[in-house]
Amino acid sequence: MSILNLSGLFAPSSVAVIGASERPLSLGNIVMRNLLAGRFEGPIMPVHPRWRSVTGVLAYPTIEELPLCPDLAVICTQGTAVPALIDALGRRGTRAAIVAADDADPAAMLAAAKPHGLRILGGASFGVVVPRAHLNASFAHLSAKPGRVAFVSQSAALCAAVLDWAEPRDIGFSCVLSLGDSVGVGFSDVLDHLSNDDETKAILLHIDEMVAGREFMSAARAAARNKPVLLTRGGRIHRPSGAIGPFLAEALASPDETFTAAVGRAGALRVDTVDELFGAVETLARSKQIRGERLAILSNGGGAAKIALDEINSTTAGRATDLAPDTLERLARLMPAGWVPQNPVDLGVTAPAELYEAALAVLFDAGEVDGVLVVHSPNPIVDAREVALRVIDAQRRMDGPLLACWLGGKSADPALRLFAEAGLPNFNSIGAAIHGFGHLVQYRRNQAMLLETPPADPADVQQGRKTARAIIARGLDRQGGTLGDPDTRALIAAYGIPTVGSTLAATVEEAAEAAARVGFPVALTISSPDLPREWDVGGVALNIETPEAVRSAAEGILTRVGRTAPKARIEGFAIQPMVLRPNARQLMMGIACDPLFGPVLVFGEGGRAVELVRDHIVTLPPLNMALARQMIARTRLSARLDSHGLRPAADRDAIAEALVRLSAMLVDNPEIVACDINPLFCDENGVIAVDARIRVAAVDDSPLRRFSILPYPAGLEETATLYDGSAVLLRPIRPEDEPAHADLIGRMSPEDLRYRFFGATQKLRHHQLARLTQIDFDREMAFIATRTGTDGRPETLGVVRTSTDSDNLRAELAILVRSDLKGTGLGRILLEKIVRYHRARGTAEIGAQVLTDNEPMLRLARRGGFDVHPAAEHGIMECRLALG
Repeated sequence: MSILNLSGLFAPSSVAVIGASERPLSLGNIVMRNLLAGRFEGPIMPVHPRWRSVTGVLAYPTIEELPLCPDLAVICTQGTAVPALIDALGRRGTRAAIVAADDADPAAMLAAAKPHGLRILGGASFGVVVPRAHLNASFAHLSAKPGRVAFVSQSAALCAAVLDWAEPRDIGFSCVLSLGDSVGVGFSDVLDHLSNDDETKAILLHIDEMVAGREFMSAARAAARNKPVLLTRGGRIHRPSGAIGPFLAEALASPDETFTAAVGRAGALRVDTVDELFGAVETLARSKQIRGERLAILSNGGGAAKIALDEINSTTAGRATDLAPDTLERLARLMPAGWVPQNPVDLGVTAPAELYEAALAVLFDAGEVDGVLVVHSPNPIVDAREVALRVIDAQRRMDGPLLACWLGGKSADPALRLFAEAGLPNFNSIGAAIHGFGHLVQYRRNQAMLLETPPADPADVQQGRKTARAIIARGLDRQGGTLGDPDTRALIAAYGIPTVGSTLAATVEEAAEAAARVGFPVALTISSPDLPREWDVGGVALNIETPEAVRSAAEGILTRVGRTAPKARIEGFAIQPMVLRPNARQLMMGIACDPLFGPVLVFGEGGRAVELVRDHIVTLPPLNMALARQMIARTRLSARLDSHGLRPAADRDAIAEALVRLSAMLVDNPEIVACDINPLFCDENGVIAVDARIRVAAVDDSPLRRFSILPYPAGLEETATLYDGSAVLLRPIRPEDEPAHADLIGRMSPEDLRYRFFGATQKLRHHQLARLTQIDFDREMAFIATRTGTDGRPETLGVVRTSTDSDNLRAELAILVRSDLKGTGLGRILLEKIVRYHRARGTAEIGAQVLTDNEPMLRLARRGGFDVHPAAEHGIMECRLALG
């Protein structure tokens, strides 16, 4: 992924059309006419060996004969000629080329472009339209109106269709781009460019196929921090229901579910259709940020209110709030006699406009209300337009998140126009309005996930790592890599997940003796690396209570397995004590590897019918408790974890902790390629893994094994010594450092804060501190110096951070050392740490802009080998360290 030379694609100063033609309806003719019709302000240079002019513009026989180097070239020739043309353009200095042909050799195109840094859009690309630059370098039959939304798709036909769809709806674009085959420019590159484009306020993607999951995640997470990123995907891939494989997690983690999970962790929003894509971005753009997921419904008709209630109850994105007694009491003072105190709030068909305004004031003020949907049904008694004006006024004064649904056709149009002019989300159907609220809720959830950066691991697994490494080594030596039952349970236990002990017996008689030692009743299971589902071959017997019953059960198992799986290698029997927990729910959790996004975690309903029930959630590691709790809440079984009847509630935190520990086990041991823990019993006393299976394989560099979200880099931790001999720990920053980071800011002098933030800063708000402590390690790095304070709590003494561009060419540097620790050598230690990190990463240079009067930082930079010189901006010094 790279933004190198992409400005030549989005904002070229000149354009050449290779294969320009006077032949009507040819690609070369359409592109020339679109460029001219768009009033492109730079030179347009047609290239054709025979035509002297094309569409009235002087033509040139060859690329070499062009009077100047084109920033952008649109290649309209057949595919066989394209690589040579790209080479010729590259030698001239062209920065980007659009390739229309769908038969050009991708490898040959890239080989021709790479020596020159030329960027290829295509093949099979429809081109690019950038209205603000008056650029229509496309084969579209329509141009685009200027706007703030970027639309990017691989499909040329879809880009053309979207332009056609947007024209009568008066929808404008900052750009419309067709990636085609994504040979040289892909989604990640475009996301990086649009993320920093001030003219683009939202990015819409339609994805047919993706080949670089890690790069997409990194670019999407960076873009989603700056502006809404919404996407839809064509050609969804589902494994058939009931698919049977060696591991449940592999059967459950379909590529489409994994893609949805990746979108969520990226802080983006996935929708189903292109229509919904534009509707969702309009809702997000017009809505106030909601605090939570609880919706209050205000209506002038009981029927419409009930429909809205049914709609919100049928979705998992949001819920109807329970209005507090105080809120109901305040509403009751406004309502006519006989009003039923509940949500939805039914004002009655004759409700005057001022009643809407007064009721909204109460709801906006209620702590249990995160958003309000106003549903108005047309009637001849009340002026719908007047009601709309009062609702808009209430929203402005109270500043609450509001959605408006004015039912009816022609009669509703004036009110809906008022809402649109006021910049409020508005809908002409209840279903669309509830769907819009769902978009707000899901986007809020995904943005919250974006800010979660899990810690390195649970605090008590340090010793378990040594045990785990020995077990993994034994597994790698086994044919097929499937761990034996005792090793599987030992590995899980090493990471603090409670499990049932297991004893391996080689023979029937040894099984009976082992059962007597374990204590009855016991469970007996065949042990074989070739039998992933022992139940399916009759390889399990439960509740065995005597040695004689063990012998009989074992012999029966051998007979059944011999008949159903005669070629299976039998290692013996696993004996476990029966787990008697009458209140337990059966869960499962596991690990799989996705071909695009790498290792994933699966959680859901457990038992023998998991593939049929398919109540599960897929997510990307690493996890923390907040993310694990979200996983649990998104399953249908979540409701069954609550208390009901005489059955007490299951311990949700124990489940979440088990998921976090499973994530830590995977992060520490990337050799794990598949894992099932099924069933995982959970009741009021916690969790216990009853059965489990793990497969390992040597680590390789395939996408299957790469984490899409980089885990906390614990290997970068090290100790350092200050001038006074005291030790500090240098480590990457973590989300839980926020309180200590706030304390660091609070202990800085006003002058030092001005040096760091280029202005007066007394206190950073929570969202600002969260942005500083919750970082994407693929793009950013922040090392803190920390130690335990006199109050026993960790304190942050200083921080050095860099933000690296997507090409890894330059890292922007900033350092902050606590004001009372100047002269201790901490600044030098932090600077040397970040320089070592970027040398290892292969970054080309580190740069920093420093205020001219910040002498301490300028001295530190010079001692560190930085070249220091005045910047173009007055009062700023530019510091640069070339790393080679």
